[in-house]
Amino acid sequence: MATDNASTAASGSAHPEVDVRALTGILDGEYAGIRDLVRTNLVTYASVLEEADELGVDAYRERVRELVVEMAATGQTGMGFPREYGGGGDVGASIAAFETLAFGDLSVLVKVGVQFGLFGGAILHLGTGRHHDAYLPDLITGRLMGCFAMTETGHGSNVQALGTVARYDAAAQEFVLTTHGDQARKDYIGNAARHAELAVVFAQLEVDGEREGVHAFVVPVRTGGEVAPGVRIEDDGRKMGLNGVDNGRIWFDDVRVPREALLNRFADVTPDGVYESSIENPDRRFFTMLGTLVQGRVSVGGAGVNAAKVALAIATKYAVRRRQFRATSDAEEHVLLDYGLHQRRLLPLIARTYALHFAQDVVRTEVHEVFSGVRDDESTRRRLESRAAGTKALATWHATRVVQECREACGGAGYLTVNRFAALKNDSDIFTTFEGDNHVLLQLVAKGLLTHYASEFEDLDQLGMVRYVTSLAVDTVIERTSAHKLLERVRDILPGGDEWDQEAGLLDSAYQLAMLRYREEHMLAGVARRLKRGIDQGRDPGDVFSQAQDHVIAVAHAHVERLVLEAFVDKVRALPESGNKVALGLLCDLFALSTIEADRAWFMEHGRLTVQRSKAISREVNELGRKVRPLAVDLVDAWGVPPEMLRAPDLVG
Repeated sequence: MATDNASTAASGSAHPEVDVRALTGILDGEYAGIRDLVRTNLVTYASVLEEADELGVDAYRERVRELVVEMAATGQTGMGFPREYGGGGDVGASIAAFETLAFGDLSVLVKVGVQFGLFGGAILHLGTGRHHDAYLPDLITGRLMGCFAMTETGHGSNVQALGTVARYDAAAQEFVLTTHGDQARKDYIGNAARHAELAVVFAQLEVDGEREGVHAFVVPVRTGGEVAPGVRIEDDGRKMGLNGVDNGRIWFDDVRVPREALLNRFADVTPDGVYESSIENPDRRFFTMLGTLVQGRVSVGGAGVNAAKVALAIATKYAVRRRQFRATSDAEEHVLLDYGLHQRRLLPLIARTYALHFAQDVVRTEVHEVFSGVRDDESTRRRLESRAAGTKALATWHATRVVQECREACGGAGYLTVNRFAALKNDSDIFTTFEGDNHVLLQLVAKGLLTHYASEFEDLDQLGMVRYVTSLAVDTVIERTSAHKLLERVRDILPGGDEWDQEAGLLDSAYQLAMLRYREEHMLAGVARRLKRGIDQGRDPGDVFSQAQDHVIAVAHAHVERLVLEAFVDKVRALPESGNKVALGLLCDLFALSTIEADRAWFMEHGRLTVQRSKAISREVNELGRKVRPLAVDLVDAWGVPPEMLRAPDLVG
C-alpha cells in the first residue's frame, strides 16, 4: 500500500526478502505452540493420507477413531475445556488447533470437530455442573464418544421447526423423546452410525401440553456397543468425501431419559413439571442457546482457509517446477508461474488466503474474549455471531474455489488420486454446507446490518425483520448507512475532493477501503429502500424479502469483504518495517484491487470507476502479480504446511 513506507520500497525493481520463519511466526501468532504440536501429530500419523485410499470404509472409520483418541492424549483436542476436567482452558488455542489440523486428513478433522466441538461443546456450554462432572473427563480423552443430533431430514437450517419432541412425564420424572415421521429423523449425524454412545439431541420440549421451544437432552444411543432400546440407527452410507466419519440417521421411539438429562443452563423443568427459565422470551432463549455454539462455525471457517493453503502450496510448487512451451526463442521452456495467466490464476488466491487468515485471527480473538469473559455483553455476542457467519461463508467458498483452480492448474497430474486434490476436493466440499448453509448465513449477516443489531434482533423472524426495517423512515436508514457521509469522510483523507475515487492512488489503502465501504453502504441503503417500497405497495412482507434476496446476499458479501480487507490492512500497518511487511503489503494491495476488479461492473454502474481507471486497476493487478511472483514459494512455505501433508509426489517432488 503506497501510504506505507514498506510498500514504497516494493515499487522498486528489487523484490523484498521474505524471512519465512519470521513470517510463519506472524501467521501462527500467540498460538505457535499448539499449532506446532498439531503439526507434529500430523507428521506422526501422516500414513492416514494413504490409508484413506487403501482401506475399506469400515476399516478407515476405525482408523480415524483411533487417531482421534491418540491425538486427544497429546492434549491438542481438549484445549477449549476447563482445566479441572483435563482440558487446556483456552478457547482461542482450541480453535487454532482445529484450524491447523485441516492441513491433514479431513475425516480426522471432522471427527475431532464432532466429538470435541459439537458434542463436547454442547455439554460444556448448554449443560451445568452435573453434566460436566458426569461427561467431560471421559469425552475429553475420547473414552466416551458422542454425537450432536440437531439436523433433521425435513429441517436443516430451520432449527426452530424441528419435529423431534421431548414430552415431560411428571409422574415418572422423565422426558419421552419421539421421532414423528421420517422428516423428523436426525440425519447426517457424525459419529452416529458406529461410535457414539451418547447423543445431544435437540427436540421440541413439551411440558403439561405446552410447547416451550427447542432444547437439548443427553440421550444414550448405545449401551455395551449395542443400539439402545427404542433407538433406531441407520448408516448414511458412502458420501462424496469424509468417508472416515460415520454419519447416520437416528429415530427415537418413546425413548425415556431422566429429568436430569435436560441440558439446563438456560432452562429447566422442576420435578413436578414446572418450566423455568431466566430468559423469558422463547426466541431470545433459542438464539442465546445457539449463540453458545458459535465456536463450531468459526472453526470451520478457519479449517476452510487452511485446506486452501494446502492446495495452493501444491499448485505453487508445481508451477515453479513444471515447464510448458517456449515463450521466447530461447531453447528452454518456461516454468508455469512465469506466465502472466498462471500468475493471474494463483497469486490473487494466495493474497485472498492471507487476507482471510488475518480476518480469521480477528474473529477467533473475539470468540476467545467472549467465552473467556473478557468482553461478553449482548451487543458483542450479536456482532460476533454475524462476523462468524460471514467469515465462515467467504472462507469456505474460497476453499472450494481454490481447490478446483489448483487442481486445474496442475493439469492431468492433479487428477490422480495419488496426489491430494481428489481428497481435498471431495472432503472440503461440504464445508460450505455444514455449520450453516452459506447463503443462509449471509442472510443472518444482512439481518444484523438492516436492523443495526437492534435489541429486537433476536426476536425477529424473516417477516419481522422486514417489518422492522420498513417501519423506519427510509431516510433514517439512509442516514445511518449514509453514502454522502462516507463521501464527506473520504474527502478528509484522500485527495481529489468530490473526485476522490479518480484522484487517489490505486495503492492507497484508504482508497481501497473507501471503495469497499462505499459499495457496502450504497447496497445497504438500496436494499432498505427496496424493502420499504414493497411494503408501501401493500405486498406481502415475505414476498418482498424473497424477491430482494439477491440484494440481501450481495450486501452481506460486500460487508464481509470490507471486514476482511480491514483486518489485512490493520495487520500490515501494525508490523515493523521489514521485507515481510513489504511482501504482505503487496499481497494486501493485490487482494484489494483484485476484489474491486472482480466487481468492476457494480462500481462502474454506480459511478465509482471510469473505464480508464478500471483498466488501470487491471494493469496494476498484473504488475502486482509480477512483483509477487518471485516471493510465491516463500509465501506458501510460510504457512507451515508439513511437507508430508502435501502428499503430491508427481507435483512437488
